[in-house]
Amino acid sequence: MPTNERLRGSLATAQLSTADLAERIGVDPKTVERWITKGRLPHRTHRAAVATALGVDEAYIWPELLTAPATQSASVAELLELHPSRAAVPDAVWRQLIGSTREALDVLTYAGTFLFEQLDICEVLRAKSAQGVQCRFLIGDETSDAVRQRAIDEGTTGGLEGRIQLHRRYLAAVADLPGVEVRAHRTTLYNSLYRFDQDLMVNGHAYGEPAGHSPVMHLRRVPGGRMWDHYMRSFEAVWAEAKPLG
Repeated sequence: MPTNERLRGSLATAQLSTADLAERIGVDPKTVERWITKGRLPHRTHRAAVATALGVDEAYIWPELLTAPATQSASVAELLELHPSRAAVPDAVWRQLIGSTREALDVLTYAGTFLFEQLDICEVLRAKSAQGVQCRFLIGDETSDAVRQRAIDEGTTGGLEGRIQLHRRYLAAVADLPGVEVRAHRTTLYNSLYRFDQDLMVNGHAYGEPAGHSPVMHLRRVPGGRMWDHYMRSFEAVWAEAKPLG
């Protein structure tokens, strides 16, 4: 069987030895050696632990996972509903998701106007803070090139920037609540993301079209699935680069 040079290289990049990795994930060093020298595929829990320890996607280390029937089946199972547009998502669905959130509520958007006008998101954040829910809100930085370009693409130059300014003002009132953190980001936004515990609403963006006109995938995290984790990794990457609301 071929050696796993991606695993070997990822260890080197992370400056870890096989013994270091084995200790971190709770296996024998010889097991890690076999994963490298014999190309063995570890159990799912060990794959996830290795990927976390090395800071890479497990499909990079073991690309055969992308075509594995079990992975494909689990990923398909993650998709609960496909809505033709965000405007087509029933108000009751958003309210049910918000009401059932007990651990984590995450938002990645530019302006997210419907959250303020339709769902009264600041009051939601107040309530969730009181319930001990960890809330993270990523809003656009209206001075960034990415936001300005998005406004031009939509044909609303100045409009998007103005909405963001207004919503930042609203968010400032709740940004210091326990468990609530708001950051401004300057990234190009390919999808708006709305996470409610294990449910994730992915609002794709289409060039020249408002986000409200674009489809929404409703995902629910399933062990072995890839889509939920795929999109949440992008959230975490933006979160790491964003600046606290000031």
